[in-house]
Formats: sequence, structure tokens, C-alpha cells
Amino acid sequence: MKEFNYKPNGVCSTNIKLLINEDILVDLEVTGGCSGNLQGIRALVRGMKLDDVKEKLKNIKCGYKNTSCPDQIAKAIEEYLGVSCK
Repeated sequence: MKEFNYKPNGVCSTNIKLLINEDILVDLEVTGGCSGNLQGIRALVRGMKLDDVKEKLKNIKCGYKNTSCPDQIAKAIEEYLGVSCK
């Protein structure tokens, strides 16, 4: 199992930690942000394939912002996949 930390940009959350086993998101921990919403997202995405999580969460906006915590989770997965493929 691998742990990957990502510093989100443009949102209230300050860290995204992914726990990954091969291509499965085993668990997700987001520091900061909207606690209830992020707990719900965590419960929904645990056990899913990374590509599926990325596609579901990518480009979601938070109010007037160009991004959101879900979008930043997708970006964290993209960065992890880019790093792990090198």
C-alpha cells in the first residue's frame, strides 16, 4: 500500500492524503474543508478505482471558485498517477 500527500490549491482544505493499493483508492483523508461533505465523499469513493474517482470528481466547482475539494482530489490522483508511472 502506498500513501500519497497532495497540497490542494484554491480551496479551504490544506492536505489530501490518499492510501492506494495498485489502482484502488483504499482510503482518503482531507484536512480542512467542509467536514460533512468530505466525509460523505470519503465513504463513497473508498474501494473505487483511481480512474473512476478522478472522472467523477474532476471539474466540480465550489461556488464562484474555479475548483473545489472534489476537483482537488481528482488533481491529487492525476499527480499520483503521473508520479507512479515515471
